[in-house]
Amino acid sequence: MKRFLLVMALVIPALARQDERGLDERGAEIFAAKCAGCHGGGARGLTVETDLMRSTAVRTDQTGPVLRAGHPKANPVPLSEPEQADIAAWLHARVQAVADRGKYPFLNILTGDPKKGQAFFAATCARCHSVTGDLAGIGAKYDPSVLQSLWLSPRRRRGAEAVKTARTVTVTSRDGRVVAGTLERIDEFNLVLRDQDGKYRSFALHDEEPKVEIHDPLQPHYDLYRVLRDTQIHDVTAYLATLQ
Repeated sequence: MKRFLLVMALVIPALARQDERGLDERGAEIFAAKCAGCHGGGARGLTVETDLMRSTAVRTDQTGPVLRAGHPKANPVPLSEPEQADIAAWLHARVQAVADRGKYPFLNILTGDPKKGQAFFAATCARCHSVTGDLAGIGAKYDPSVLQSLWLSPRRRRGAEAVKTARTVTVTSRDGRVVAGTLERIDEFNLVLRDQDGKYRSFALHDEEPKVEIHDPLQPHYDLYRVLRDTQIHDVTAYLATLQ
């Protein structure tokens, strides 16, 4: 009997770990087949709005109603209850991984080729940035790991400089009425903007109504996510670090 209990004590945790791996793989496969077309393979989105790692529904564990009803802005994707559970579990694991990213030690960031990084910068980034202007001396201001994160995921400015990176939006209703202003918040269901008079306006989003047009000065950075290779990331970071 003691031997049996000892064997079970070893087997049950192993089975649990195997089930966790299977659950993660199932959720990833279902997500890739039915959701990645809009939300990207890693659920980080093809735009800021489709990034599920920033989704209120995902972060507050309210994915169930959304998965059961289908996406409100697209044709509902039929999902069985087991598929809903697998996707929800996979998304929660992804959110936890993002939350834990700060616990991992950074290795040497400067492994790229500065000359190749300079060529990439000239071809891709120089239209908006200048090494003698806004990026002058940036290599001396930041640690390499911070420098890399800043150009990959630039932060929006605050105060008087905020207008340079603020997202603007135009909302057109079915009857042709147009409201424009600074985008304050948008998620799967609602949009909030601040108009030219400083008043806050909110809109419920459903299907294609109302029509929403967003202009984001930082969108070129997010567009790079689709085409960037690891070597290019390290090359650009190595070049920026030379701007002392």
